[in-house]
Amino acid sequence: MSQTSIRAFADNAADPHVRGFLHVPETPDGNALVLSHGAGSNAHAPLLVALAETFSDAGFTVLRCDLPYRQSRAFGPPGPGDAARDRTGLKNALAALRKMVSGRLFLGGHSYGGRQSSMLCAELAEKDPDLVTALLLLSYPLHPPRRPEQQRTQHLPDLRTPTLFVQGTRDPFATITEMERALKMIPAKTKLLVVDGGHDLGFKGKTLRETLPDKILLELKELIS
Repeated sequence: MSQTSIRAFADNAADPHVRGFLHVPETPDGNALVLSHGAGSNAHAPLLVALAETFSDAGFTVLRCDLPYRQSRAFGPPGPGDAARDRTGLKNALAALRKMVSGRLFLGGHSYGGRQSSMLCAELAEKDPDLVTALLLLSYPLHPPRRPEQQRTQHLPDLRTPTLFVQGTRDPFATITEMERALKMIPAKTKLLVVDGGHDLGFKGKTLRETLPDKILLELKELIS
Protein backbone atom coordinates (compact mmCIF):
# COMPACT_ATOMS: atom_id res chain seq x y z
CA MET A 1 0.00 0.00 0.00
CA SER A 2 1.40 3.39 -0.99
CA GLN A 3 1.96 6.30 1.38
CA THR A 4 -0.23 9.34 0.81
CA SER A 5 0.52 12.92 1.78
CA ILE A 6 -2.45 15.07 2.81
CA ARG A 7 -2.34 18.85 2.78
CA ALA A 8 -4.70 21.79 2.77
CA PHE A 9 -5.37 23.06 -0.74
CA ALA A 10 -6.57 26.44 -2.00
CA ASP A 11 -6.90 28.01 -5.43
CA ASN A 12 -7.89 31.60 -4.69
CA ALA A 13 -7.43 32.71 -8.30
CA ALA A 14 -10.58 30.84 -9.26
CA ASP A 15 -14.03 32.35 -8.73
CA PRO A 16 -15.49 30.85 -6.68
CA HIS A 17 -12.40 29.71 -4.80
CA VAL A 18 -11.39 26.06 -4.56
CA ARG A 19 -10.62 24.99 -0.99
CA GLY A 20 -10.21 21.63 0.64
CA PHE A 21 -7.71 18.87 1.28
CA LEU A 22 -5.48 17.22 -1.29
CA HIS A 23 -4.45 13.57 -1.03
CA VAL A 24 -1.33 12.98 -3.13
CA PRO A 25 -0.31 9.31 -3.53
CA GLU A 26 3.29 8.21 -3.32
CA THR A 27 2.92 6.57 -6.75
CA PRO A 28 0.30 8.51 -8.75
CA ASP A 29 -1.43 6.71 -11.60
CA GLY A 30 -2.36 9.95 -13.38
CA ASN A 31 -6.04 9.84 -12.40
CA ALA A 32 -7.81 12.27 -10.07
CA LEU A 33 -11.04 12.47 -8.09
CA VAL A 34 -12.96 15.45 -6.72
CA LEU A 35 -15.17 14.65 -3.72
CA SER A 36 -17.83 16.98 -2.31
CA HIS A 37 -20.06 16.84 0.75
CA GLY A 38 -23.73 16.87 1.63
CA ALA A 39 -25.90 19.87 2.51
CA GLY A 40 -25.18 19.87 6.24
CA SER A 41 -21.58 18.72 6.08
CA ASN A 42 -18.11 19.70 4.87
CA ALA A 43 -14.89 18.24 3.48
CA HIS A 44 -14.14 16.60 6.84
CA ALA A 45 -17.07 14.17 6.48
CA PRO A 46 -15.87 10.67 7.57
CA LEU A 47 -17.22 9.05 4.40
CA LEU A 48 -15.26 11.45 2.19
CA VAL A 49 -12.08 10.99 4.23
CA ALA A 50 -12.34 7.20 4.02
CA LEU A 51 -12.96 7.29 0.27
CA ALA A 52 -10.11 9.75 -0.31
CA GLU A 53 -7.71 7.50 1.60
CA THR A 54 -8.78 4.40 -0.32
CA PHE A 55 -8.61 6.03 -3.74
CA SER A 56 -5.27 7.73 -3.05
CA ASP A 57 -3.82 4.42 -1.82
CA ALA A 58 -4.81 3.10 -5.25
CA GLY A 59 -2.93 5.89 -7.04
CA PHE A 60 -5.60 8.59 -7.45
CA THR A 61 -4.87 12.22 -6.61
CA VAL A 62 -7.95 13.17 -4.56
CA LEU A 63 -9.35 16.57 -3.61
CA ARG A 64 -11.92 16.72 -0.82
CA CYS A 65 -13.41 20.15 -1.35
CA ASP A 66 -15.67 22.49 0.56
CA LEU A 67 -18.39 23.71 -1.79
CA PRO A 68 -18.60 27.51 -2.22
CA TYR A 69 -21.66 27.84 0.05
CA ARG A 70 -19.73 26.09 2.83
CA GLN A 71 -16.76 28.38 2.32
CA SER A 72 -19.13 31.31 2.86
CA ARG A 73 -20.59 30.00 6.12
CA ALA A 74 -19.45 27.28 8.48
CA PHE A 75 -22.89 25.88 9.30
CA GLY A 76 -26.29 25.43 7.75
CA PRO A 77 -27.57 24.10 4.43
CA PRO A 78 -27.15 25.76 1.03
CA GLY A 79 -29.73 28.33 0.01
CA PRO A 80 -31.88 28.25 -3.14
CA GLY A 81 -29.47 30.59 -4.90
CA ASP A 82 -26.29 28.62 -4.10
CA ALA A 83 -26.60 25.68 -6.50
CA ALA A 84 -25.30 27.28 -9.71
CA ARG A 85 -22.29 28.77 -7.92
CA ASP A 86 -21.58 25.44 -6.23
CA ARG A 87 -21.52 23.75 -9.64
CA THR A 88 -19.07 26.37 -10.88
CA GLY A 89 -16.97 25.58 -7.82
CA LEU A 90 -16.93 21.91 -8.77
CA LYS A 91 -15.88 22.82 -12.32
CA ASN A 92 -13.07 24.95 -10.88
CA ALA A 93 -11.98 22.04 -8.68
CA LEU A 94 -11.76 19.80 -11.74
CA ALA A 95 -9.71 22.47 -13.52
CA ALA A 96 -7.34 22.66 -10.54
CA LEU A 97 -6.77 18.91 -10.64
CA ARG A 98 -6.33 18.95 -14.42
CA LYS A 99 -3.24 21.10 -13.82
CA MET A 100 -1.81 18.32 -11.64
CA VAL A 101 -2.66 15.14 -13.55
CA SER A 102 -2.78 14.06 -17.17
CA GLY A 103 -5.10 11.05 -16.77
CA ARG A 104 -8.80 10.69 -16.18
CA LEU A 105 -10.89 13.00 -13.99
CA PHE A 106 -13.62 11.59 -11.75
CA LEU A 107 -16.26 13.55 -9.86
CA GLY A 108 -18.07 12.36 -6.78
CA GLY A 109 -20.23 13.64 -3.99
CA HIS A 110 -22.49 12.73 -1.11
CA SER A 111 -26.17 13.75 -1.31
CA TYR A 112 -26.29 17.48 -2.29
CA GLY A 113 -22.69 17.38 -3.53
CA GLY A 114 -23.49 14.38 -5.70
CA ARG A 115 -26.63 15.97 -7.08
CA GLN A 116 -24.74 19.12 -8.08
CA SER A 117 -22.01 16.95 -9.62
CA SER A 118 -24.55 15.13 -11.75
CA MET A 119 -26.20 18.39 -12.79
CA LEU A 120 -22.81 19.80 -13.79
CA CYS A 121 -22.10 16.79 -15.98
CA ALA A 122 -25.55 17.06 -17.57
CA GLU A 123 -24.83 20.74 -18.32
CA LEU A 124 -21.48 19.79 -19.87
CA ALA A 125 -22.97 16.97 -21.98
CA GLU A 126 -22.80 19.01 -25.19
CA LYS A 127 -19.95 21.46 -24.51
CA ASP A 128 -17.41 19.21 -22.78
CA PRO A 129 -18.77 15.64 -22.56
CA ASP A 130 -15.36 14.04 -21.94
CA LEU A 131 -14.26 16.25 -19.06
CA VAL A 132 -15.42 13.75 -16.43
CA THR A 133 -14.76 10.05 -17.05
CA ALA A 134 -17.29 8.84 -14.46
CA LEU A 135 -19.48 10.05 -11.62
CA LEU A 136 -19.69 8.63 -8.09
CA LEU A 137 -23.01 9.57 -6.47
CA LEU A 138 -23.37 8.63 -2.81
CA SER A 139 -26.86 8.66 -1.27
CA TYR A 140 -28.40 10.56 -4.16
CA PRO A 141 -31.24 12.78 -2.81
CA LEU A 142 -33.91 11.81 -5.32
CA HIS A 143 -36.57 13.70 -3.35
CA PRO A 144 -36.93 15.40 0.05
CA PRO A 145 -37.77 12.98 2.91
CA ARG A 146 -41.48 12.05 2.94
CA ARG A 147 -42.07 13.98 -0.30
CA PRO A 148 -41.68 11.38 -3.06
CA GLU A 149 -43.73 13.51 -5.43
CA GLN A 150 -40.92 16.11 -5.56
CA GLN A 151 -38.60 14.14 -7.83
CA ARG A 152 -35.19 15.65 -8.61
CA THR A 153 -34.78 13.90 -11.94
CA GLN A 154 -35.21 16.66 -14.54
CA HIS A 155 -31.56 16.58 -15.65
CA LEU A 156 -31.08 12.80 -15.66
CA PRO A 157 -32.11 12.30 -19.34
CA ASP A 158 -29.27 14.70 -20.27
CA LEU A 159 -26.61 12.82 -18.30
CA ARG A 160 -24.05 11.25 -20.63
CA THR A 161 -21.42 10.41 -17.99
CA PRO A 162 -21.07 6.81 -16.71
CA THR A 163 -22.33 6.86 -13.13
CA LEU A 164 -22.02 4.67 -10.05
CA PHE A 165 -24.82 5.22 -7.53
CA VAL A 166 -24.29 4.04 -3.93
CA GLN A 167 -27.58 3.97 -2.03
CA GLY A 168 -28.64 2.80 1.42
CA THR A 169 -31.64 0.51 1.88
CA ARG A 170 -33.14 2.82 4.51
CA ASP A 171 -32.39 6.19 2.89
CA PRO A 172 -35.37 8.56 3.39
CA PHE A 173 -34.31 10.51 0.28
CA ALA A 174 -34.96 7.55 -2.05
CA THR A 175 -35.95 3.90 -1.90
CA ILE A 176 -34.03 1.35 -3.92
CA THR A 177 -37.07 0.90 -6.16
CA GLU A 178 -37.22 4.65 -6.78
CA MET A 179 -33.51 4.68 -7.61
CA GLU A 180 -33.86 1.80 -10.06
CA ARG A 181 -36.65 3.68 -11.80
CA ALA A 182 -34.57 6.88 -11.97
CA LEU A 183 -31.55 5.09 -13.43
CA LYS A 184 -33.65 4.03 -16.42
CA MET A 185 -33.92 7.72 -17.35
CA ILE A 186 -30.14 8.02 -17.81
CA PRO A 187 -28.79 7.26 -21.31
CA ALA A 188 -25.24 6.70 -19.99
CA LYS A 189 -23.93 3.49 -18.42
CA THR A 190 -25.00 3.21 -14.78
CA LYS A 191 -24.58 0.87 -11.81
CA LEU A 192 -26.43 0.81 -8.49
CA LEU A 193 -24.51 -0.42 -5.45
CA VAL A 194 -26.97 -1.17 -2.65
CA VAL A 195 -25.74 -0.78 0.93
CA ASP A 196 -27.51 -1.91 4.10
CA GLY A 197 -27.94 1.41 5.85
CA GLY A 198 -29.36 4.90 5.82
CA HIS A 199 -28.40 8.22 4.25
CA ASP A 200 -24.95 8.22 5.91
CA LEU A 201 -24.12 4.75 4.51
CA GLY A 202 -22.93 3.72 7.96
CA PHE A 203 -20.37 6.52 8.31
CA LYS A 204 -21.96 8.49 11.13
CA GLY A 205 -19.97 8.72 14.33
CA LYS A 206 -17.75 5.71 15.01
CA THR A 207 -19.80 3.18 13.04
CA LEU A 208 -17.49 3.18 10.05
CA ARG A 209 -17.89 0.70 7.24
CA GLU A 210 -14.40 -0.74 6.83
CA THR A 211 -15.05 -2.49 3.53
CA LEU A 212 -17.32 -0.06 1.69
CA PRO A 213 -14.64 2.29 0.25
CA ASP A 214 -12.76 -0.66 -1.28
CA LYS A 215 -16.03 -1.98 -2.72
CA ILE A 216 -16.83 1.42 -4.23
CA LEU A 217 -13.37 1.66 -5.82
CA LEU A 218 -13.78 -1.79 -7.36
CA GLU A 219 -17.29 -1.05 -8.67
CA LEU A 220 -16.18 2.24 -10.21
CA LYS A 221 -13.27 0.58 -11.98
CA GLU A 222 -15.61 -2.10 -13.33
CA LEU A 223 -18.05 0.55 -14.54
CA ILE A 224 -15.46 2.15 -16.80
CA SER A 225 -13.64 -1.03 -17.85
